[in-house]
Amino acid sequence: MAERSFAKEVEQLRVPAGTEFRGEGILAVTKALLECGVGYVTGYQGSPISHLMDVLADAQPILKELGVYFEPAASEAAAAAALSASVNYPVRGAVTWKSTVGTNVASDALANLASGGVLGGALIIVGEDYGEGSSIMQERTHAFAMKSQMWLLDPKPTLPAIVQAVHDGFALSEASHTPVMLQLRIRSCHLHGSFITRQNQRPVFSLKQALESPVRDVNRIVLPPASFLHEKEKIEQRWPAAVQFIQQHQLNEFVDGEFDDVGIVMLGGMHSNTLRALLQLDLADLFGASRVPLYILNVAYPLVEDEVLRFSKGKKAVLMIEEGQPDYHEQHLNTILGRHRAPTSVHGKDVLPMGGDYTVDALRKGLRTFLEQHCPRALERKVSASVSRRKEATDSAVAACAVAAIERPAAEPAATVPEIANAIGQLLPPRPPGLCVGCPERPIFSAYKLVEAELGVHHVSSDIGCHLFQIMPPFEIGATTMGYGLGASSASAFNAGGQLGAAKKAVAFMGDGGFWHNGLTSGIGNAVFNQQNNVFVIVDNNYSAATGGQDIPSSRNTNPNRSTLHPIEQAVRGVGVTWVRLVPRTYDVNQMKQALHDALTATEPGPKVVIAQSECMLNRQRREKPQKALAIKQGERVLKERFGVDAAVCSGDHACMRVSGCPSLTLAPSGDALKPDPVASVDQDCVACGHCGEVADAAVLCPSFYKAHKLNNPTGWDRWLAGLRRGVVGWLQARGERRRAARQLYAATIDEVRA
Repeated sequence: MAERSFAKEVEQLRVPAGTEFRGEGILAVTKALLECGVGYVTGYQGSPISHLMDVLADAQPILKELGVYFEPAASEAAAAAALSASVNYPVRGAVTWKSTVGTNVASDALANLASGGVLGGALIIVGEDYGEGSSIMQERTHAFAMKSQMWLLDPKPTLPAIVQAVHDGFALSEASHTPVMLQLRIRSCHLHGSFITRQNQRPVFSLKQALESPVRDVNRIVLPPASFLHEKEKIEQRWPAAVQFIQQHQLNEFVDGEFDDVGIVMLGGMHSNTLRALLQLDLADLFGASRVPLYILNVAYPLVEDEVLRFSKGKKAVLMIEEGQPDYHEQHLNTILGRHRAPTSVHGKDVLPMGGDYTVDALRKGLRTFLEQHCPRALERKVSASVSRRKEATDSAVAACAVAAIERPAAEPAATVPEIANAIGQLLPPRPPGLCVGCPERPIFSAYKLVEAELGVHHVSSDIGCHLFQIMPPFEIGATTMGYGLGASSASAFNAGGQLGAAKKAVAFMGDGGFWHNGLTSGIGNAVFNQQNNVFVIVDNNYSAATGGQDIPSSRNTNPNRSTLHPIEQAVRGVGVTWVRLVPRTYDVNQMKQALHDALTATEPGPKVVIAQSECMLNRQRREKPQKALAIKQGERVLKERFGVDAAVCSGDHACMRVSGCPSLTLAPSGDALKPDPVASVDQDCVACGHCGEVADAAVLCPSFYKAHKLNNPTGWDRWLAGLRRGVVGWLQARGERRRAARQLYAATIDEVRA
């Protein structure tokens, strides 16, 4: 099951033209695709566009009504290859994935697609996962667009602009016979807003027509000599056609300003932050008016030379605002202006940060530095009449939001954002990412640490997914991660250890999502072919959990639209693995430990595969909590479990924390003056997975854990049994008190006799 359900929201996709559509960015993108008459959509889930795949999955009834085909692809490469349907047929297709890791995987297919060109519109929607909210390496999509000569759109972060970019993307693709990439930044994907809808369109040319009337054009196939002609076609036909379309349809925007001897060139995605920074300098409002001329690049690539020259004419300097490295746009602006010997100087990374997020604070400082050098009069804080009217409305709104603000004394300057961040960092401990409470992957790594204590440290290759958190404390397992599903492949070189007489094997981890994405062929199949002696641990938690909990071929639940229930064990045996151990319950630490021990000490030739199964706890809770809540509401008997620690028994060893790292475990006072050290305690987040007690037992033998049961809507038998238990416990407690009192009386009597 996916992380979020959009079953209710997708009904908005049926609204007629002229309706005000309100919702999330990814929902707006789906509506725009339907308005454009898209014929097929596919992709691979991944932040920040995971939910776009979820929206499309929930919208399948509507897609079928319009004749739109949708499928989740096995990988980004598979998704990109599907765009070949638009090479020979005038059918519009769209794919989506997380960039840049997704574009890395898809780059081979994209290069071939961009070389041969397309007849129908081909739109690639990438989640630009750059900045502080990213979970990947800090790279940008722009390089791929330049490399393969695909056009790149970077719209302003508003729903009307994003929806218009979808329409423009298809039209631009068809006008220039070139795939178009639409880049949506993290915040753009999940912002909320509104736009006015257009009518949904059935595909003008359907996949059914393509199948019934197949077309073949050998000049579209990337094979010499056609491949040599493709480059000539890109330069002489497709690029000029794209430039002409961009200019005619005014995809980029110009905003006039009173300080016309300077200007700001920005990518569309930076529009909101830049306006806010200008507002703080009294140089703009939040409605688009600016005292400094703006050139907004909703088309990030290609740059239109005529537009650059027109904007720069008469300006002493322009500031290029683009996040990250390299500074592609700054270099390109310098090239264009230098080629035409324009006197305008270009600034960018000299006044702005070289990398990282361009926050409002960073932009404000950079803008101030730029204007101090080239237009100091702009900083005199005189608001022009054109801006003042809108600024009054903005100021009143800002004032309404700041009624609780406390003014600092004039002698005490306000702290800057970095100063505040540093102060917070000194007060709060670091909080690195970690596994969820009850995660079934935690006992796998606990068991591995226990085996490691016996057999020594081994080289471990990690993989992308939740299990990558194994590199963090308390486990600290893993030396590398090279890509999704490449954990097994990244241990390949260490197979030489057997040939060189090494006593230890290399170990590689991967998840079930990575296994089906890339790991089966590139990892396990390759290990069989090369007779590797390494150990491979496949974490099978029933879903592609790290990308939002989507189903995969091995999911152990039925999916009405997909084929599931295909065991990983059969797949690895199918490619030739003979040594396989299946652990059906990862929370059994002793069994998990034994399987890992056997794999590391096995003498049989060939790869050793351990499949560790247990359902993702997060998805399990998403499924079970609503069911239990409904059952309780309907008066059904529902039993809930959780664990606790008996403070009187706990020795304060804390092995349960050191080896498991569960977030629901914490420290608490022992309540005993003779036990000054804190004891373990279980907070209310416990989901009763039992890992803490089992791992403590496997490590040290800890009897301090107990399991408690909370019963909702008890039956008469439950009430009678509870009463009996209370009576027996009460009688035992009373007997204990009587015996304790008797011992105290006996001791007092002896003391009197001795006295």
